[in-house]
Amino acid sequence: MESQPREIQRYVTPDGKIPFDQWYESLSDAKTQYKIDARIERIALGNLGDYRFVGAGVYEFRINYGPGYRLYFGQIGLKIVLLLFGGDKSTQKQDIRQAQEYWKDYDKH
Repeated sequence: MESQPREIQRYVTPDGKIPFDQWYESLSDAKTQYKIDARIERIALGNLGDYRFVGAGVYEFRINYGPGYRLYFGQIGLKIVLLLFGGDKSTQKQDIRQAQEYWKDYDKH
């Protein structure tokens, strides 16, 4: 089966903030950022890898590194991945709720 390239976009709040980028920039470890960048690049090429549906229109990419990083996203059609938020296993429940709120906000506009 041929992989389908994806366009990567980031959710922007009504006041112009980009939650995914804020989370990403808060990471102090360059190796962690590299792992996340590499995963996003693979997603853009169509290799979605390890992900699952977490409810209310939101999915979770899992990165098996460090504390178990998570990238939360919604899908717009078949070709666009909208990055909503990021986190790790220790804050997973709160991060999922936050990502679902962002998706709900995006979906109503």
